[in-house]
Amino acid sequence: MGGPSGPPFSVSARRLGAGTAGVNAHAPGTDRGVPSPPLERAGQAVPVRLAAALVANDFTRPAALHRAARPRRAEEKFWNRQRVAWFGPDTVGPDTARPQLALDLSSLNARHEERFLMTKLTVNGQSHTLALDPRTTLLDALRDHLDLTGTKKGCDHGQCGACTVLVNGTRVNSCLCLAAMHDEDEITTIEGLGSPDSLNALQAAFVEKDGYQCGYCTPGQIMSATALFDELKAGHPSYVSPDLDHAEMTDAEIAERMSGNLCRCSAYPLIREAIAMAAEVKS
Repeated sequence: MGGPSGPPFSVSARRLGAGTAGVNAHAPGTDRGVPSPPLERAGQAVPVRLAAALVANDFTRPAALHRAARPRRAEEKFWNRQRVAWFGPDTVGPDTARPQLALDLSSLNARHEERFLMTKLTVNGQSHTLALDPRTTLLDALRDHLDLTGTKKGCDHGQCGACTVLVNGTRVNSCLCLAAMHDEDEITTIEGLGSPDSLNALQAAFVEKDGYQCGYCTPGQIMSATALFDELKAGHPSYVSPDLDHAEMTDAEIAERMSGNLCRCSAYPLIREAIAMAAEVKS
C-alpha cells in the first residue's frame, strides 16, 4: 500500500518531537528512556495516540490504530466495574460505560440552605433578619440585601474609610466586618442621620462649607466625624492631644482623628472646616 517500512507504529522523536516519544513506549524502535507525557499516563491521550498512529503509518496500518485505541477500552472496562460496585450488575450496558449519577435535588436544596446564617441586624432603628452566606461582609449586607447604598465600597480593604458605619456607636470599616459577627448589633448608616428635608448638623455643615467635590467619600467622612464628636465628649485622647485628660476640638485634633478617611479630591481643609462648624453648632 506504499506505507513506510519498519516496525508498526514506530514513532520517533525526530518525526513527532521529543515530547511524543512516549506515545507508545513499548513499541520497537521507540526510545524507552523518554517518559510518557502526564496526559498519557492519566489514560486520557487517546486522540494523541490516534493522530500519532496516522502520521507514523501513513493511514495504512490498522494494527497501530488498534493498539492506540486500547486505553479507551480499558477506560470503559474500569467504569463498568465502578458502576457495578456503585449501582449493581443490572446497570452495565453498551450505553452505560460512564456512571450517570442521579441527583437528589431535595438534599441539594437542604445543603444549600445550611450554607446560610440567619442574622438579625438593627439598622437605623429598624430590625432586619437576613439569610446570609457566612462570608458576607457587613458592607455587602447593607448595600446588596437592605438596599442602603449610601455606604460606599471604595477600596474594599479597610484603607479608604468610604464604608464607615457605626456599630453600637463605634465607627468601623464595614468592608472588614462579617455581617454574622454583628448579629443583634445596632448599626447606623448615613441614611440614619438625617433626611433630604431635614439634615443633621454635620450634613448641613458639609453643604455649607463645600466639604466635598465628587461626594463619593462624603458618607464615610460624615459617619467618622459623628463618632469623632462622641469620642471627644467621652474624653478619649488621640496621638496629638496635649492633655490626655481633656482633648479639645482643634484643627490638628480633627485632622488626626479623621486620618482614616481618604478624600481623593483633596478637600481636606474644607472637610475640617465643616466638622469644626458642626462642633460649634453642637456646643
